[in-house]
Amino acid sequence: MININMDKAREIHKDKIRVARKPLLETKDVEFMRAVESADTVTQTSVAAEKQALRDATSDPDIDAATTPEELKSAWKTDLLGDSPYTT
Repeated sequence: MININMDKAREIHKDKIRVARKPLLETKDVEFMRAVESADTVTQTSVAAEKQALRDATSDPDIDAATTPEELKSAWKTDLLGDSPYTT
């Protein structure tokens, strides 16, 4: 029987999130700066919220609640992070 270390699996999952969100945050940084330059406070607020959601992705309670690798894989938020790294 294979025994999965879920603590280690959670950390690996969070590392995958960090890799996926890095280019997304970079894009959002550009959007935010353009909004600042044009004094578009509505866009600034919206982009700031999107960036915060990306930062919070590693704190998702579904990650901590996962008790199996399958539950952990299903905790990937495709609407926020894009395609799951677990699909082939």
